[in-house]
Amino acid sequence: MPTHYQHLGVYSDWVDVARRQQTLYPAAAPGPATQARVREVLSFCQTAETPLAVRLEQQWQSDDLNGEEISWSVGFGPRTHAYVVKPASVSGPLPGIVALHDHSDYKFHGKEKIADGPAGIAPGLNALRGLEYGGRSYVAALAREGFVVLAHDCFLWGSRRFPLETMMAAVGDQASASSEFGDASPEIEHYNTIAALHEQRVAKYCNALGTSLAGVVACEDRIATNYLLSRPDVIADRVGCIGLSGGGNRAALLNATHDRIAATVIIGLMTTYEGLLDHNLSHSWLLFPFGWARYGDWPDLAACRAPVPLLVQYDLEDHLFTEAGMRAAHARLTHHYASVGRPVNYVGQFYPGPHKFDVEMQAAAIAWLRQQLG
Repeated sequence: MPTHYQHLGVYSDWVDVARRQQTLYPAAAPGPATQARVREVLSFCQTAETPLAVRLEQQWQSDDLNGEEISWSVGFGPRTHAYVVKPASVSGPLPGIVALHDHSDYKFHGKEKIADGPAGIAPGLNALRGLEYGGRSYVAALAREGFVVLAHDCFLWGSRRFPLETMMAAVGDQASASSEFGDASPEIEHYNTIAALHEQRVAKYCNALGTSLAGVVACEDRIATNYLLSRPDVIADRVGCIGLSGGGNRAALLNATHDRIAATVIIGLMTTYEGLLDHNLSHSWLLFPFGWARYGDWPDLAACRAPVPLLVQYDLEDHLFTEAGMRAAHARLTHHYASVGRPVNYVGQFYPGPHKFDVEMQAAAIAWLRQQLG
């Protein structure tokens, strides 16, 4: 461990003092005790997690897929909108997948980043799809392989986003920043810039309200999962979840807190907390549930339901993480699954290149999900 942190400078000794106060990132073994601790730290949605006033908004068929737009209420704020996509040629029930959209500092859209609606890809998302998803909807790819796939907006994104005027009243106006997703309109760019600043304000509200951003988002993802489980075209004991980046963050939280998730795929969101120190702490508050570092590390949270099958895909040149942090997380996950007698139920796959979930990685993830869920 370094004695000097360039991000802290004269405060580098703060890290050692913090370590002397208490053990940081202690190993938290898989099992009910760790699962309960995760729920306690997230601290939200301790009552029934049921989608309210569910509505079918529209239906469509595109090539070999059937699509539906569904909406429901989580009990506060705007209605959640979701797409459900499945193969058109199959009439019986199928395994289900909760596909979780990423963060990407792009909150104007949510589900549309990974799933197409009746008009195809939403305007302004071609560049993002090209950089992160190999230029395609991986939701459609999953559906073509025989899954009923749900992609929904969550708190702060898409249909669940804050109005621009509300955010500007809280954080003021700011000039739009340039984005790596170059085909987004100036209006979307401006919205995303303000939303990035506003997330910090929302995280403080979460703390003041006794919860965390991770807790609120995980609650909404469990409500969405319960909707998918309720559908007659879904085999309820064969439901998994998957996500890249912020979606991988959400997948780890969902797997940890929903006992009917049968297989989980996390892409581009696995590291030890130690591996983030002095490297990249600009991640969303979703990765830092308040107080969790006192009880365990991020891989411990991801593995707390072991031996439930888990696939993690790592990008070796991912600018968001160090290779040392990713490999340390892989070792910790390997240990956890070995400790419960099912080492084969955890698979870590390392790929060259930057932060992404490209077609090669998608093919491997889909094959693994077919193996786990049938």
